[in-house]
Amino acid sequence: MAGMLKEIDSAAESMGIKLRLVPAASPSDLDGAFATIARERAGGLIVFPSPMLFSQYARIATLAANNHLPAMYAAREAVAFGGLVSYGVNLPDLSRATAVYLDKILKGAKPSELPVQQPTKFELVINLKAAKALGLTISRDFLLIADEVIE
Repeated sequence: MAGMLKEIDSAAESMGIKLRLVPAASPSDLDGAFATIARERAGGLIVFPSPMLFSQYARIATLAANNHLPAMYAAREAVAFGGLVSYGVNLPDLSRATAVYLDKILKGAKPSELPVQQPTKFELVINLKAAKALGLTISRDFLLIADEVIE
């Protein structure tokens, strides 16, 4: 996560945007995190990937909508639950690659001898209903590069 935060911070700085990290490591942290975000009048939200919060995407999308916050997620599942936009690894592809490695290990390969792989397929998903509720207009060019548009 430190690497992602550094990259996002660098990009924000180059655009003159100030970021504030509001941690939420577990579902019980969400209400407090959104209270902080609302109190500080955030203009948007980036939800980092988190195994602890994956099951909470519907709740997070609802909290973001209730606080009129455009939110970006790392997984398309959040957008399917009403989030605005996601850009991240294609989880089914990642699972298939993991299964291939598991198969090799179960057949005797040593994990330390297997090459490190990085995901190669990423997907951009946009929810037009969420955009409309936020009063946002998504450009035609942005829609054309999306892998999926939810209406």
